[in-house]
Amino acid sequence: MTDETPERLEVQRTIEADPAAIFAVLCDPLGHVAIDSSGMLMDATGEPVTAVGDSFVVHMDREALNDYPMGHYDVTVTIRTLAPDREISWTILGRIRPQIGHVYGYTLEPVEGGTLVTSFYDWSGIDPVWREAGIFPVISEGALRATLGILARTVARGGPGRPV
Repeated sequence: MTDETPERLEVQRTIEADPAAIFAVLCDPLGHVAIDSSGMLMDATGEPVTAVGDSFVVHMDREALNDYPMGHYDVTVTIRTLAPDREISWTILGRIRPQIGHVYGYTLEPVEGGTLVTSFYDWSGIDPVWREAGIFPVISEGALRATLGILARTVARGGPGRPV
């Protein structure tokens, strides 16, 4: 753990790869699907992101969480920060109203033996309706940590397009 607060989770792992290889997976819509440990991300449509404001669509199925029966649905991932090979974060726009406002992201720091990757999940800026609902965090620390493990495996195998 690094900077956990009641409204933010962070986990870290050193991945034996350079930041550019990791960043390429994180910018690729199919990379998001490939490394998802929650089981909710089914597929994605769109091009790899290159700038703040870029977006792509993720096809979701919340059945894996067994919490809210939403069936199959789409969300739009919109990039909030993007510093090549150093940082990427995004927010999710979906069909529910008001929009939630939670943020996911990664920071990358070159270290001996690879890259220190920090995954974060921040719900400090969520809409008051969702704060009052008391449903956060939706994704656990364990899920963030598992995603880092899957990210390490995905990068070692050459990216999301390679068979698992």
